[in-house]
Amino acid sequence: MLPTAAFDRYLHGESLIHRLDPRVKLVVTMLFIVSNLLLPDGAWLAFLAAGGFLLLGARLAHLPPGYLLRRSVLALPFALAAVTVLFSQTGQPLWAFRLGAWTLAVSDAGLLRFASILARSLLSVQMAILLTVTTSFPDLMHGLRHLRVPGVLVAIIGFMYRYLFVLADEASRLLRARAARSAAPAAGQAGGSVIWRARVAGSMVGQLFLRSYERNERVYNAMLARGYRGQLLTMNPHVMTARDWLAGLAAVLLLAAIQLAGRLAA
Repeated sequence: MLPTAAFDRYLHGESLIHRLDPRVKLVVTMLFIVSNLLLPDGAWLAFLAAGGFLLLGARLAHLPPGYLLRRSVLALPFALAAVTVLFSQTGQPLWAFRLGAWTLAVSDAGLLRFASILARSLLSVQMAILLTVTTSFPDLMHGLRHLRVPGVLVAIIGFMYRYLFVLADEASRLLRARAARSAAPAAGQAGGSVIWRARVAGSMVGQLFLRSYERNERVYNAMLARGYRGQLLTMNPHVMTARDWLAGLAAVLLLAAIQLAGRLAA
C-alpha cells in the first residue's frame, strides 16, 4: 500500500502558522497567488519580496531550509509549457535558429515574459505547499465551508481526496498480484513486447476501475457508520481569535506593499 505521504503532505507542528485559523491561511494563499498574477513582467524586486514573504512563512512554520523550493520544482515541467512565449512576443531578437522550414527567433520581450511566468509559477506553488503542509485536510475543508464555498463542491473535493487512497490501495494489490503470478524476466529483457505490455497495462487499468467502483459503496457505508453526514469532522473549533485577525491583516499589508513595489518598479 502506498504511504499516506504520497498524497497527504501535512506536517504536524505547533508553530504560529499551524495554529492559525484555516480561513486566514486560505484567504492569504489566494491573495498571494492573485498578487503574483497581477505583478508586471520583470518586477524582480517584487518577486524577490514575495520570495521573502514565503521564507518568513516557512520560518514561522518551522520548516526545514529549502523545503518549499525542493517540492515546488516538481511543478516546473508544467510551467515550461509557456515556452512558446519566447517566440510569440514581439521585441528585439536575441538569437534565432531554424526548425525545418521555420525560423524561430527568441525576443527580449518573450524571454522577459517567460522568466516572469516561471517566477510566478514557482512562488504560487510554494505558497500552496506551505498551506497544505501546515493545515490538515479536514481543517481545509472546514475552512472552505466557513468561507461559503458551495457544500456540494466541498463534498466532491473531500470524496476525491478520500478515494485517492482507495485507488492507491487497489493499484497496490493489483501490482502485488501481478508480481506473485509472473516469473521475473531474464537480465536485459523487458518481459514481453510493447504490445503485450500495453495489453497487460490496459487490463490492469480496467480491473482497477471495476474493483474501485465495487468498493466505493463499502467505503461510503463505512463512512456513514462512523458519523459522516456530508462533511469531514475535525477537533479544531475554528474560532477566529485576535491572533488570527492580526496575522491576516499583517499578511494583507505585506502583499499590498509587494504589489505597490512591483507597480513602482515597472
